[in-house]
Amino acid sequence: MKILVFSDSHSYTSEMSRVLRKTKGVDVVAFCGDGHKDLSQMQQKYPDKLYLAVKGNCDWYCDFAALQTITLCGKKLLLTHGHYQYVKQDLHHLLSLGHQEQADIILFGHTHHQLTTVEEGILLVNPGSIGYDNCYSLIDIDEPTGRIVVTEYPDNQFGPVIVN
Repeated sequence: MKILVFSDSHSYTSEMSRVLRKTKGVDVVAFCGDGHKDLSQMQQKYPDKLYLAVKGNCDWYCDFAALQTITLCGKKLLLTHGHYQYVKQDLHHLLSLGHQEQADIILFGHTHHQLTTVEEGILLVNPGSIGYDNCYSLIDIDEPTGRIVVTEYPDNQFGPVIVN
């Protein structure tokens, strides 16, 4: 299963649209907030995907939840924007929430900086800002083995992160 992860589009939709058009085999689009109207546009243009989304700190008049959990391919994903977990300071509150929710993977945004790491047994993925920096992440979960490969775009300077 391929999960395309975006965050922080802030009304700049051209790159998000380009990525959705060119990336083949994507099953799920996860949006970590700050651009709920942008995501609605993508849903209309590309309706063949499952869309997951949470509200960001700039998503006024939005009825998205601040937190969403879902199990895909046997992995529990937690989506949040991250501002309520103070992710600009540190990851302590985010990890605490992840343990509370028994998450295998946490997807978050807010900082506009890409991050893919495993902390305390939880895979953390921040795709960065698709709106300002054209950054996003692609997660590929192999259902039979549970193997997860995360690739950061556009640079992927450290290579894909592989979690078994």
